[in-house]
This record gives sequence, C-alpha cells and structure tokens, in this order.
Amino acid sequence: MLGVWPRKVDDHMALRLELSEPRTTALPRPSKRLKQRLETTPVLVFWETTKVCPLTCLHCRAESISLAPPEELTTEQAKSLLTQFASFGTPKPTLILTGGDPLSRPDIWELLEMAQDLDLKVAVSPAVSPRLNEKSIVRLLELGVQSASVSLDGVQSTHDEIRGISGHFEETLRVIDTMLEYGLRVQVNTTVMSKNKTELADVFALIRSHGVRIWEVFFLIQIGRGSNIEELSPEENEDVARFLFDTSAYDVLVRTVEAPFYRRVSHQLATLPQDSMLGSTGPLYVRLKKRLVKLIGESDVKPNFKPVYTRDGKGIVFISHSGNLYPSGFTPISLGNVKSENLRVLYQENEVLNRIRNGEFSGACGICGYVDLCGGSRARAFAHFGDPLAQDPGCLYAS
Repeated sequence: MLGVWPRKVDDHMALRLELSEPRTTALPRPSKRLKQRLETTPVLVFWETTKVCPLTCLHCRAESISLAPPEELTTEQAKSLLTQFASFGTPKPTLILTGGDPLSRPDIWELLEMAQDLDLKVAVSPAVSPRLNEKSIVRLLELGVQSASVSLDGVQSTHDEIRGISGHFEETLRVIDTMLEYGLRVQVNTTVMSKNKTELADVFALIRSHGVRIWEVFFLIQIGRGSNIEELSPEENEDVARFLFDTSAYDVLVRTVEAPFYRRVSHQLATLPQDSMLGSTGPLYVRLKKRLVKLIGESDVKPNFKPVYTRDGKGIVFISHSGNLYPSGFTPISLGNVKSENLRVLYQENEVLNRIRNGEFSGACGICGYVDLCGGSRARAFAHFGDPLAQDPGCLYAS
C-alpha cells in the first residue's frame, strides 16, 4: 500500500509498482476553488527585470552581466506587462521582481510607481550591494513594497566565496537588520549545495536570531553558472528535507524551491510512524539536527506542516529579461513571449503548462500518490533529461 513505505528499498521496480497502487492513507488535496484558480491564474509571477547585477555568484541561474542586453524589456514593454497583471482581476498574482538585480534597472522606481497605481502586490529580490541602502529601502516601502528577499548561502567565508565578494556576509546581515528596522518583511534565501550543506543549521540559527521569520531554501539546479556545482544526492535531499521540517518548529516559516518533495517528507513525518519512512535517517540529517539543538535547543512546539499545491508551471511562472515565459527561472523552456503574446492566454492555454498542472509526468512522478502535493521538480527533470515532464531524479522515490 502507498500509505506506508518499505523500510528498505532494494528493487526500484517494486517501489514503482507500489507507487501505482491505490492509497489507503488520505492525502491532502487542493480545494475545488483553489484547483480552478491554479488553472486560470498564477499565484506568483517572477519577472527577471534585468540580467545586470554587481555580483558574480558561483551558482547564478541568470549568469548576470554588467550591461543590459538589447533584448531586455523596454520601459514601455515593461509597463505593458504590468497592465497584463492587472487584467487577471481578483485575486491578482503576486509579482516578484528579481534579476540580476532589479535595483540595477534605471526605470525601476517608475515601474514600481505604476505597479502601486495598479494596486499590484509586489515583492523584490535585490542584490546586497551599495544600491540596497537605507534610502532605497525607505523608497521601496513608500511605493507599497512590503517584502524583500536577500540571499545568505553560508556563514562567513562560505557565503563570501559563493557571492564572490569579501565582507559580503557581514554586509548582508547589516542589510537584513536595516530592512527589519524599517518594517520591511524579510525573507532569507539559501541555496543548498554540497559546498554549504553542513552549515544549514548555522544559517538558520543566525537569521532567526536577527528576527527573520521566513526562510526559503533553494535546492541547487545545475543551470547557468551552477552547471558545474555539485548538487545533493537524493539521500541528502531527503535528510535536508527532514531537517527543514524540524526547523519549522521554531517560529519560522520554512519554504523550498525546486524541492517539492519537502512537502511529501513533511506530510509523512507529520502523519506516519517513523519506521515507515523511506530509507533510514542519514548522516547529514543527524549532523544538522545535532547542530540545531546545540545552537537553539529543543523546541517544545510541533513542526508545522501546511500543504502547498503550487509548483513550476502550476501557480508559478517566470518571465525572463527578454519577455520569454518559462515554467520557472530554472526551467528554460520557452512557452511564448509577453512582448507579443498575452500572459493570461499563455498561462491558461499553453500545452506544457496544462500538462504540468494535470500531473501528466513520466516515470515515478507519473504514478506517485503525491503528484498533487509534490509533483517533483520540473526544473531538475529538465536539467537531467531535457524533459520538463520527466521524473525528478533528486527524489528518493524516483532515484
């Protein structure tokens, strides 16, 4: 039965047959209303406002540059895009301005003013650089931006090495403190890879001590500059997911990017006996949990599991600097271009997006009972197999 997993998995075919059997343990399902919304309106739209960025991070998806390329959306094209957002009606998608560095775009304040006039909900993901200062933070708040995300990918030298700038770690902490002081909601993003996997407990304890209450952990996709960086094994992914579930007991909202299997792990840990989990607890989890308890202590609150049903292409899409629409920034398969096509039509009618939303996947993801709650990383499937509908090789169920 699918509700309880074998203690040892020696035969992948047997596991996949088990995945295809009817469930006896009920899984959370999206409401009919939410399902209908995800079919017609994205929840989050990430717009790569520019490829320009002062940083040269080792794992940069965007492969940022110092000068804007000619194909970047002009101010008028960008304003047209904002108008398309408003056409979705209520509830409108949340627009997340990313890059590169959105503050490197010369017309960013003009665009934010228009977004405010259109009553759009906007979040920003700026680079920690001299542009992100007290003055710009105040301006963001004045223009209705209520939340911002910054990246912290390790402690001290690890973060500085990944970001390519000495002293960037300390500057990031100063920026976090300043944004929180002014009342900006702060999310810290951490990309987990082999280089920093053992520092996750330290990063968590650090940002929590600074008052950050949203932590989003990106599981590396080998794309852009990150193509040659070692990603975690499926077993390590499982360990990190279990660790993240534990951290949710410390009054911090924990989210993941390109790791929807975190939801599967969280559901299992919250509802199933420990000895029914897939595989044994690995050494990475043991190390991270031990370090977490040493730094913060045990929590007397249960970890928090809240089902989420969005994934790349299902409630989430990405618009590149040139206007190309992708299922996500890590899944560079073009679905059309907003310079000449309507975003709303593309989201609702594109065949790839509809197949993603319907869970029409191959391999283990296609027969897994967690297809609604998880569905696997479409970006990792594309990076490994060139097919956004393939199984996610980063998940133990599909490895």
